[in-house]
Amino acid sequence: MMKLEVTSHDTVSIVTAPGPRIDAAAAIRFKEAMRAATSDGPDHVVLDLSQVRFVDSSGLGAIVAAMKQMGAGRRLDLAGLAPDVAKVFRLTRMDTVFVIHEDAEASLRRAAG
Repeated sequence: MMKLEVTSHDTVSIVTAPGPRIDAAAAIRFKEAMRAATSDGPDHVVLDLSQVRFVDSSGLGAIVAAMKQMGAGRRLDLAGLAPDVAKVFRLTRMDTVFVIHEDAEASLRRAAG
């Protein structure tokens, strides 16, 4: 199982993915770890990808699956995308599906604001 670090705040949970890759080899473990990390807690979850340097189509699919398995009325934002990771989200137009924050701290300021 992949180890995700979860930090809970008032209305937001920050889930930090370990680096450096979310790819075909890690996608299933990532999805399972996200299910466990988001099964309870706030309806608003921010996935901090600042340690991740590479995401392939399997990794992207796992992130989308994590969002879907959270269920209706809950929301998954992303934060801390490295340039190569951000490019994958832009090229696949997934940057229109997810709210993307500069970093986890920015997402917390926005949630509080």
